[in-house]
Amino acid sequence: MNSNRNVYLKMRTLEEAREILFKAFSLAGDALASETVSVPDAVGRVLAEPVTAKLSSPNFHAAAMDGVAVRAESTFGAGETRPKELAIGKDAFYVNTGNVLPENTNAVIMIEHVNTLDESRIEIESSAFPWQNIRKMGEDIVTTELLFPRNHKVTPYCVGALLSGGVFSVSVRKKPEVLIIPTGSELVDWEKGDFDLRPGQVIESNSYVLGKLTESCGGAYMRHRILTDDVENIRQAAEDAVNSDFDMVLIDGGSSAGSEDYAKRVISELGEVLVHGVTIMPGKPVIIGKVRDKPVFGIPGYPVSAIIAFEQFVRPLICRMLGQPDVQRENVQVEPTRKIPSKLGVEEFLRVKLGIVGKRVVATPLPRGAGCITSITQADGIIRIPNHFEGLQEGKPVTAELLGPVSSLSDTIVVVGSHDNTLDILADELKARHCHLTLSSSHVGSMGGLMALKRGVCHLAGSHLLDAEDGSYNISYIKKYLPGIRVRLVNLVFREQGLIMAPGNPKRIRDIRDLSREDVSFINRQSGSGTRILLDYRLNQCNMDPQAIKGYENEEFTHMSVAVAVLSGTADVGLGIYAAAKALNLDFIPVVTEQYDLVIPEEHFESENIRILIEAINTGRFKKRVEALGGYSTEKTGCLMFDV
Repeated sequence: MNSNRNVYLKMRTLEEAREILFKAFSLAGDALASETVSVPDAVGRVLAEPVTAKLSSPNFHAAAMDGVAVRAESTFGAGETRPKELAIGKDAFYVNTGNVLPENTNAVIMIEHVNTLDESRIEIESSAFPWQNIRKMGEDIVTTELLFPRNHKVTPYCVGALLSGGVFSVSVRKKPEVLIIPTGSELVDWEKGDFDLRPGQVIESNSYVLGKLTESCGGAYMRHRILTDDVENIRQAAEDAVNSDFDMVLIDGGSSAGSEDYAKRVISELGEVLVHGVTIMPGKPVIIGKVRDKPVFGIPGYPVSAIIAFEQFVRPLICRMLGQPDVQRENVQVEPTRKIPSKLGVEEFLRVKLGIVGKRVVATPLPRGAGCITSITQADGIIRIPNHFEGLQEGKPVTAELLGPVSSLSDTIVVVGSHDNTLDILADELKARHCHLTLSSSHVGSMGGLMALKRGVCHLAGSHLLDAEDGSYNISYIKKYLPGIRVRLVNLVFREQGLIMAPGNPKRIRDIRDLSREDVSFINRQSGSGTRILLDYRLNQCNMDPQAIKGYENEEFTHMSVAVAVLSGTADVGLGIYAAAKALNLDFIPVVTEQYDLVIPEEHFESENIRILIEAINTGRFKKRVEALGGYSTEKTGCLMFDV
């Protein structure tokens, strides 16, 4: 193995890197060739030349109303007490909207203002004025006038103006052609249909994401076949690309500092590396290069890093090539739901879920890993934490860039608290029944949910907190931690909690007491979660010391994460719900049937969105889908359990 590594010799800030990029490629729209397309096919394209009208519109004087066309001067003096009589075919002519105005007429009297005397005579009770109810020739478009300037982006509305002006084809800029080269010996092509992945193999998706992002900003792309980590093959592909008609090359993967990251080496041997490493997160390993006056990028292999690198460097360059401004997202002031630390010296693109709670837009951070593609598919916005900040303070307003329309924020129901698989079903049912509504759930444990309610940063919380004194759920905790806040407790489900083991239960685990065995490793839920409280309660019942359990300190935030840890062999056993075990075909030993409720403050309970949510919970379809997961009872689903 080649042990040479690519060291980031001089990291650049985002501002510095963009300045270097735009200076190296000071491209105007004129740098691209043009082509002629029909007007309907020009929608979304950028005009390479100004377009002037070849016809006037309308190209004749036209009636703008149904009525009679007259010479205005012949109607002067008419009034209610002195009606004027006109002869059809001589003084007045019946016309419909859009008809050519008869010769020697210059006004139209609406048909409802005409009194018909007989087939040849009419009577009017008010005079007309010149050009009344008439569309004059050229009223909309005059021959030779400029319809659209160079670099105008054609919209569907433009089609009507162009065709009306007698323009049937236009010269547009050719789409910048981008070649995307996916690299990595671990990559598998999904189109070949082989999904029997071995450990270490990954389905290649970045090239398709980057390609569609290219199309979304006006470019066109071609995807190269996957190349393994072979520097000669990668170099040849890049060299062939810059010697062809491609305007830009993206080498996806291999941009970091590893011994088999070859993008920097390839670019430096073919041309010049302008930037290697930018102080942003995700996206730090991005490479900006120049080969034969063409931009060649080394795009990081992690999905979110690839997207951020594209949006910060590739997209604005494509826009410049087309003579267009870069995409500007709408901004909104938001309040983080908790303190968020960040590294000094790095500008972080934090993906967040957003929702309007009361009069505030609250922001809940999503996983920050560059490999978590769902952290951006689930995001409503991005908070950019400057490189001189150590993080964000809870409740202190900051700016978020919206990934969707601001109107969608008022249609988001924010639920924080304990994780349960039925929340996914509820989110889908809401979307199916009311397409404008979104359920945004954050999994911070039952206690975390109650604290979020206390801070007023969510509409409801999911909770299953066991009172060890009387065996009840949630009520005592609500009274203790939410004093003065009136809430309604609505049951979502009763569910089986138990021990999750690998298929066949190879460690022969029987009950909670086996967790202290030296040959058993455990995966825990986070402190404050209802599952953690249940575990500690059972350990106390068995007089067991938590420190005697190997892995007690290892935490996950969802039942599915616990199940995946067991499936992958990271742990032998975890405590979680039966539905998670069943979903991954794992073994399960029941421990307790527990009550999982939704805690809803009274101030939100009467809102339309919560009314719709409760309605969805009470449908037979929702209950049937929940029961199909296994380990759930819906006997009391939707019932008001307590008014605290």
